[in-house]
Amino acid sequence: MGFRSDFVWGAAAAAYQIEGGWKADGKGPSVWDQFSHEPGNTYLNQTGDVGCDHYNRYREDVALMAEIGLKAYRLSISWPRVEPGQSGEVNGAGLDFYSRLVDALLEKGITPWITLFHWDLPLWCYHKGGWLNREISDWFARYTDTVVRRLGDRVGHWMTLNEPHIFLGPSEREGLQTSNAKKSHVERLWAAHNALRAHGMGAKAIRNAARVAPTIGWAPIGRCKVPATDSAQDFEATRIATNAVTSKDFWNNAWLGDPVVLGHYPEDGLKLYHDDLTSAGDMGMTLRALTDVDDLKTINQPLDFYGINVYDAERVSMGSNGLPIKVEFPMGHARNAMGWFVAPGALYYGPRFLHEKYRVPIVVTENGLAGIDWVDLDGRVRDPQRIDYTRRYLRELRRAADDGVDIRGYFYWSIMDNFEWQSAFKERFGLIHIDYATGARTLKDSARWYRTVIQSNGGVLDQPVS
Repeated sequence: MGFRSDFVWGAAAAAYQIEGGWKADGKGPSVWDQFSHEPGNTYLNQTGDVGCDHYNRYREDVALMAEIGLKAYRLSISWPRVEPGQSGEVNGAGLDFYSRLVDALLEKGITPWITLFHWDLPLWCYHKGGWLNREISDWFARYTDTVVRRLGDRVGHWMTLNEPHIFLGPSEREGLQTSNAKKSHVERLWAAHNALRAHGMGAKAIRNAARVAPTIGWAPIGRCKVPATDSAQDFEATRIATNAVTSKDFWNNAWLGDPVVLGHYPEDGLKLYHDDLTSAGDMGMTLRALTDVDDLKTINQPLDFYGINVYDAERVSMGSNGLPIKVEFPMGHARNAMGWFVAPGALYYGPRFLHEKYRVPIVVTENGLAGIDWVDLDGRVRDPQRIDYTRRYLRELRRAADDGVDIRGYFYWSIMDNFEWQSAFKERFGLIHIDYATGARTLKDSARWYRTVIQSNGGVLDQPVS
């Protein structure tokens, strides 16, 4: 069966990671502007002030996207570029940039898929409590309305939030993103609830303001598991583990995904957090807050697709007690430059079990390999490992489609090398090599190979790569 005839082949990037122009044309500061300017927070104290200079070179970048043959490009809007101050006054120059970018994409036949929040929270919002302030949902809805009213006559594909699992902090040992203050379980649960309300209010704002019929989703982390063996028991362990909440962190699919799609928090998570939520004290966060009917209705907006960002996976096996247990990968198992395990089965089992549970079409909103590529003496960038990685993952995604999973699209991360958050410019994920000193762009071998994948709708995945 393979991929659908209308399968969406794209690539993705985020505003702070590529745009630069950190205070150009009235843009306000974000939490990442402040965080990266504080010594010791990023690799070699590098910042995204200039980044890939996409703010000034977007036409060149769009031309390269067209050369690769992309059908779609997933971009994010910088909230502080649009609303630089807490008054909500709109920065017209900031919106104009995104309007020009959308037009440039459409001129090349590339469909824009817009993410409204990809981590660069306005600093004014952070100083008013950020995700711990319930009002943030209203601020996000206001900002969303502004963007959609400007771009919603040409843009039909929208995502609300990118990876709340990360910007809320993976565990209680870490603060909300770019805050060095550690947060309690209850604070993080409250922030997560506010983020989910923001998602829901944002989705409603999109539907109210869009002039092109909108297709709406979000882009959470896909916490994928793969079975340690081919046994039926380990297959079942993988299904259970994919949808379970077993520890007090956000490294699971259900705690954030269930309220969004099913309209309630998962029972195993509520049981796990019961004591924290019934002794919340001054935070005012109680079990009642998480089961508030009006809040859950707000969060549970209809989704047109469920996005997943997938890079690696955990291996699991069925324990003697009938519950999944984590099994380490063998010594020497392949890893990328970030140290993440290469696990192609993640794009089979993750989409399969999430689709089985949520019954919403799946879009892989991020997947890619971090490498240490460079331009060879002959001017070519050879990155065979990226090609092999992507080929392996796409073959597994195709297997999921063959087994009946409704998969609508795939976005490679990233269209170009960029500022990789705390790692800054150390690792490279891009299909396009960026010389950060000069800004020169070079298509990598993987970009040229990806073009053949797009042209053949995945047909070349069974062919050896020369």
